[in-house]
Amino acid sequence: MDFIDYYKTLGVSKDATNEEIKKAYRKLARKHHPDLNPDNPEAVRIFQQINEANEVLSDPDNRKKYDQYGKDWKHAEQFEEAKRQQGAHAGNASYGGNPFGEGQHYTYSGNDGDFSDFFSSMFGDRGSGRQTRFRGQDIHAKLEITLTEAYATHQQTFTVNGKKIRITVPAGIADGQEIKLAKYGGPGMNDGPNGDLYITFEVRNDTGFVRKGNDLYATLPLGLYKALLGGEQVVDTPGGKVKLKIAPETQNGAKVRLKGKGFPVYKQEGMYGDLYITWQVELPTHLSENEKELFRKLSEERSK
Repeated sequence: MDFIDYYKTLGVSKDATNEEIKKAYRKLARKHHPDLNPDNPEAVRIFQQINEANEVLSDPDNRKKYDQYGKDWKHAEQFEEAKRQQGAHAGNASYGGNPFGEGQHYTYSGNDGDFSDFFSSMFGDRGSGRQTRFRGQDIHAKLEITLTEAYATHQQTFTVNGKKIRITVPAGIADGQEIKLAKYGGPGMNDGPNGDLYITFEVRNDTGFVRKGNDLYATLPLGLYKALLGGEQVVDTPGGKVKLKIAPETQNGAKVRLKGKGFPVYKQEGMYGDLYITWQVELPTHLSENEKELFRKLSEERSK
C-alpha cells in the first residue's frame, strides 16, 4: 500500500494544532467535494484522502499512532503486543523511530537468534518473503433510501473508497438497521484478509403512512354524508388501491384494521404487517341555502 502523508494531504505541519487541522480540512473539503465536481473521479479520490487524513489527525490517539507507525498506524496495537511478547527474548535489542518510515534506526547487542525472532515477529521474515498478515480495517457507511423503496426488494448502487458496490436490499429493511458485507472493507496488509463493510440504513418516510415495526398507520378523510349513510371508500395503500365498505353512522376517529396490508416482514417473503386507518370525518363547507335548510330540519327532527 502506498504511503500517504496525511499532513501533506491537508497542507499542515506535523506540529499543527487541532484547530489548524480542522480549518485546513474544511477548506479542502469544500473545494474538492464531489457535489461541486461532478464527473470528476480525481476530485472523488482527493476528497476521500482528505476525509481519511482528517479522521486520523483530528483524533489524538490515532494521530499519536500515525506519528509513530506511519501508514501502518492501524496495526499499532499488534506491533506493541508483539514487542511485549518478544521483549524477554530481544536481549538488549532496541529500535527507534517509525519502523516503516524514514529515519528508522536499529541498535543491537546480543544473540543473533533472539534478534531474528524479534524482528520476524514484528516485521515478518523479509529474507524469506514471510511477513505478518494483518486483517484490513472495517468500514462503516450510511445509505439513505425512501420508505417506498424499502417496501420492495430492490438494488442499490453506491460508492465506498472509490469502489462501486451494488447490493440487493431486501424488502422490509428498517431505519437504523445494519447489514454486513464480508470482505468489502479496507484491504489487508501482507496478503491479509480484507475488513468488512457495515452499512447502516436511513429510511426516509416519503409517504403519508407512519411505520411502527411492520404495521402502518394513517389518518384519512371521510365525507360527512358517507360517514352518516355508509357506502364505499377507495384507499391507497403501499401495495395498491383497496375498496373499503363504510358502515352507516361511522364516528369521527373510528379505526379500521386491514390485515396483511402493512409493511413486508424483513426476509420473510409473503409476510406483511397490518394497516390501521383512522377516519377523520370532514364537515362540509360553503353550504347552499337549501343545504342549510335541510340541516335545520334535521336538527329539529333530532330535537323531538
